[in-house]
Amino acid sequence: MCQLLGMNANTPTDVMFSFAGLACRADEHKDGFGIGFFEERGLRHFIDHHGARSSPVAELVKHYPIKSLNVVAHIRKATQGRVALENTHPFVRELWGRYWVFAHNGDLKGFVPRLHGAFRPVGDTDSERAFCWLMQELDKAHADLPTIDELTCTLAELLPLPARHGTFNLLLSNGQALWAHGSTKLHSLERRHPFGAATLADEDLTVDFAARTQPGDRVAIVATEPLTAGEPWSAFAPGELRVFVDGECRLRRCG
Repeated sequence: MCQLLGMNANTPTDVMFSFAGLACRADEHKDGFGIGFFEERGLRHFIDHHGARSSPVAELVKHYPIKSLNVVAHIRKATQGRVALENTHPFVRELWGRYWVFAHNGDLKGFVPRLHGAFRPVGDTDSERAFCWLMQELDKAHADLPTIDELTCTLAELLPLPARHGTFNLLLSNGQALWAHGSTKLHSLERRHPFGAATLADEDLTVDFAARTQPGDRVAIVATEPLTAGEPWSAFAPGELRVFVDGECRLRRCG
């Protein structure tokens, strides 16, 4: 199973503690990794079809001072599509003058939608094909960039269609919000004042967030499996869609 990591915050936040927890799971997921994070309207996007344990790109990311409101990261275990750079998540497209970043965990069987617009896959994964279809349908549903609530309603209508074809755990962001859909396995956590210490579940690494935050800071983390021990992670219900804005869950929709 691929591993997903998303972050949404109300102030530019360092995601490297959570990324370190994700990278610990790279031994079983050697088919590539990637991360996309927004800096205002801009996007920094790093991918490599080599495993995160050995990738020089991963080393670059670990030493980059990431401060972002929205982050999407992925460690791949290939099910469809060969191990290649063009098949490495997260995928990026432009719509309504904004970048969109998408990562998927799962396997869609027989989902071959007709793609007739500007959104076509470069690689040969079910994930990128589903992303292109999703962008196409959003473009058809709205003439211009809708509100976050309007986008959430449209996504709640669209996501069950590919989900009928298999496992469809995903993260999606346009820099304004983070949408997360859980088909089988996804968890989220919200950190806010009073902040405490957190310890990674897979590695002996602890961070005291009280020393790094302000009282008004809020951060939401989404991951396939809980990344830390002793924190109140919340499991998604099958078919549940959550949207995170300013570091907290604004809305939940169950399919």
